[in-house]
Amino acid sequence: MKNLVVIVVVLMNMMGFAQNDELFEKANAFYNQEEYQQAIDAYTAIINSEHESAALYYNLANANYKLSNIGPSIYYYEKALELAPNDEDIKNNLAFANNATIDAIDVIPEGVIARTINGFTNMFGFDTWAWISIFSVILFVVLFMLYYVAHISSKKRLFFVGSWISLVISLFAVFFAFKQYNFIENNQYAIVFAQETTIKSEPNLRSEEVFELHEGTKVRVTETVNDWKKIKLADGKIGWIPATDLKEL
Repeated sequence: MKNLVVIVVVLMNMMGFAQNDELFEKANAFYNQEEYQQAIDAYTAIINSEHESAALYYNLANANYKLSNIGPSIYYYEKALELAPNDEDIKNNLAFANNATIDAIDVIPEGVIARTINGFTNMFGFDTWAWISIFSVILFVVLFMLYYVAHISSKKRLFFVGSWISLVISLFAVFFAFKQYNFIENNQYAIVFAQETTIKSEPNLRSEEVFELHEGTKVRVTETVNDWKKIKLADGKIGWIPATDLKEL
């Protein structure tokens, strides 16, 4: 009986994937026919069935960009980039979409050391760094054992140096993995979806207006109070925005 249940679940999943593939092709056909809203509806239906991919988010972003939906297009380009961080097409289209936003926000420059560390950290995802660390530890153990049993001095020296290099790589990989994990945990980003919204000094409508933001601007969410989100911009400005005016990544 248990085997039958497993078979049924597998068959249902296969049917779901087949239906989504068919719907994806249908959505692409709508896009090619310049029926962008119908394409958006079809892509969204796939996402609502709890399936996602970089290609799906990328196509959905393109369809929104064609309809000048700047906020949703940037949002879905960012989602696609999370799944395919090295895809140049996604990066280029995201840059085009960002150029269509109104808000010009100056980014506080990073120091050389911070920029270098962040550059290495962002080379791979958290999972990849974790796997690099595991493989490096395994390689360290293997090379150290070879060093222990080797009788030729040149080979012993080679295995010894290789083992310690592997250990150092493993330690760096652990460092970068935890750094990226902490970055993800402590940095929740969102995209402004409202065409125009007023940022308040406190989480209520009666508080002082501190600045305005427009559709498509990327912000960092640092706190939530009821229906308000505390945000921080790349230039250091902070304030409170209604939760309905943005969508978190």
